[in-house]
Amino acid sequence: MTQIHPVILCGGSGTRLWPLSRTALPKPFLPLVSEQTLFQQAVARVAGDDRFAPPIVVAGAAHVGLIEAQLGDTPGARLVIEPAAKNTAPAIALAAALLPEDAVMLVCPSDHHIADPAAFRAAALAAAALAREDYLVSFGIAANRPETGYGYLMRGEPLPGGFAIQQFVEKPDLARAEAYLASGEYSWNGGIFAFRAGHLLAELAAHRPEMARAVREAVAAGQAEGRQFHPAPAPFAAITGDSIDYAVMEKTARAAMVPADMGWSDIGTWASLAEALADTADAAGNICRTSGAGAVDLDGCEGVFALTDGPRISAVGLKDVCIIISGSEVLVTSREGAQRVGKLPGASTP
Repeated sequence: MTQIHPVILCGGSGTRLWPLSRTALPKPFLPLVSEQTLFQQAVARVAGDDRFAPPIVVAGAAHVGLIEAQLGDTPGARLVIEPAAKNTAPAIALAAALLPEDAVMLVCPSDHHIADPAAFRAAALAAAALAREDYLVSFGIAANRPETGYGYLMRGEPLPGGFAIQQFVEKPDLARAEAYLASGEYSWNGGIFAFRAGHLLAELAAHRPEMARAVREAVAAGQAEGRQFHPAPAPFAAITGDSIDYAVMEKTARAAMVPADMGWSDIGTWASLAEALADTADAAGNICRTSGAGAVDLDGCEGVFALTDGPRISAVGLKDVCIIISGSEVLVTSREGAQRVGKLPGASTP
């Protein structure tokens, strides 16, 4: 079997997980769910399986040191260093341009948690089979609640191992999210994709020709240094950035999805991290995480997520609240309000 090429995207700053996630040490490089960081989990998810090639990591220059340290001596790994942040479409296109045209690429964010790696690999194989038939394939994440923070995919006609995508739906309000969940026709759009590299570039050339041309020029004039590849800065800087969904997926006639029920979470907020750690909760649904000299005392609390790396957290009679202490910063939010943490002034500090 031809190997699948994992492409791991390292971008964003994870501001909704402030104050633990900072510009200098963002979410992918933190050990949030296990002793491994989310980035290390993404690499390990396909390691030691000869159906998958060594990973290509695409990231900005600011985090190269973190990536190199956490990649360690991963055999065959490559690191593509973006000259500028231009969203996911150019980042994915860079990796595609460095692969053979017939290579199947599996595009994965570096900051997601997947509880069932075997189910992930099974979905990846199904997606790769469709990608070899020149479908552009998205993982359709099994929706288990009326989530308003995610985009949705509406399933269309059945395909071998998956479905055509009938419609891409932006983040809905609660009423529509409840209707989507009740219909059973919708999945969450988790931002995981499979493409044949040459076909992805052809679709990009059809829908965003200026972006495709700039990526080709940046790769052609780029330079390799060991396992790092540096695209040429000038043509890449001229790109008008866009997501892969807007640039290609919502425009192509070959969009498909494979269903994936794999314990997925984007760990996008403190509330979603608490959900990912639900198996560590006490009988009242409280989750306590400490490091260093940290300690947590809860009395009469329910559904509280408390994390500290030093000062003691003491709480009485609280329900569905997140209390986070990192260094000198303290955050207190309801689980419902956790989506808005990234808008706080402190979240933009280094």
